[in-house]
Amino acid sequence: MREFNTGATRDTDQGKLDFEGFLSPLVLERYAQFMNKNRKQADGKLRDSDNWQKGIPLVVYMKSMWRHFMDVWKYHRGNGKDLYTVSTDDEINLAEEALCAVIFNASGYLYELLKQPESYDPSPSYEDFTGNLAALYGEPPLEATTEDYPDPYEGIVSSEQTPPPPTHGW
Repeated sequence: MREFNTGATRDTDQGKLDFEGFLSPLVLERYAQFMNKNRKQADGKLRDSDNWQKGIPLVVYMKSMWRHFMDVWKYHRGNGKDLYTVSTDDEINLAEEALCAVIFNASGYLYELLKQPESYDPSPSYEDFTGNLAALYGEPPLEATTEDYPDPYEGIVSSEQTPPPPTHGW
């Protein structure tokens, strides 16, 4: 129990999450600026700020995160000279943009895992991927079936026996 000079008491803060210490208002503000800037769609309309929470396939987050991480890594190693400069279009520091994009993709990936941890699948099916992508762009999902992608080995008969699995002696 804590007691203050005023006589007020509170329980201890031990073991409680310290959001004020864990997070930086400078970083959160810069990230919010990045997110706000990227709300504008190709058609000029603004998407809702929480649009990403509708669901984006994990594979989309992963591929985007790697592209932006490569920019950050090149910048860190001194190979991303163009990231040292400020974009003349929007007066935006490109290294900051790449870092914010990494945060976005990592946050989105984590959000999807936290939302449905029991259904985590790092490699969604083609149907899931195209359906989710189509939904993101406001189109009906593509209907892909096994008839569209026949088994290329169907009808091939082999006289060879299947070999036993290898043993590694581990």
